[in-house]
Amino acid sequence: MPKLSVKEWSPEDQPREKLLLKGVSALSDAELLAILIGSGNTEESVVQLSQRILQSVDNNLNKLGKLSVKDLIKTFKGIGEAKAISIIAALELGKRRRSSEIVNLGQIRYSKDIYDLFHPLLADLYYEEFWVLFLNRSNKIIDKIKLSQGGISETVVDNRIIYKEALSRLCTSVVICHNHPSGNKNPSRQDEILTQKLKEGLKLLDIHLIDHIIVCESVYYSFADEGKL
Repeated sequence: MPKLSVKEWSPEDQPREKLLLKGVSALSDAELLAILIGSGNTEESVVQLSQRILQSVDNNLNKLGKLSVKDLIKTFKGIGEAKAISIIAALELGKRRRSSEIVNLGQIRYSKDIYDLFHPLLADLYYEEFWVLFLNRSNKIIDKIKLSQGGISETVVDNRIIYKEALSRLCTSVVICHNHPSGNKNPSRQDEILTQKLKEGLKLLDIHLIDHIIVCESVYYSFADEGKL
């Protein structure tokens, strides 16, 4: 049987036409990816190529987001630089949308709100980053900053910088967050010591440490939820 091109499919099965007829929610991940890619290769239709790309990452969009332009070009026939950039840019927009939804909400209510805010920034990294979130009396977000960036297993944190940044923003509470690239959400002894020292130091300034969140790809650890704050 000869391979049909996407243009030879019935209109309702063509990704772009299907989106127009049935709405974006009717499309599978492979069909959405196919719209970004635009064309396949000599052996696969664009949808088949998209399905193979997704299968290579266990149909996990978070894993797809970890691939680089070079990874995509090297691994998949028919994916050049322009297509690879389109894929990575679209996934990054999705991450930023998730983060902006929490920022627009403006208020931290649960540990999951913190996780949802930082997951797009941290989950795909192969190294640790440490972030600080500054809140007012109503737990509304004033600002967030990246305090430090480290290696695969740790990053250096200077509590004095956190105190300085918190005072300059006149915040009443703080959340700290970092990622574990290993995928192990449990805090290290160093994480626990840092948290307690920071809690005690902020208390002297009449600032409350609300939580310390450790972000992994699909799970997180909350010091507050675990009763460690």
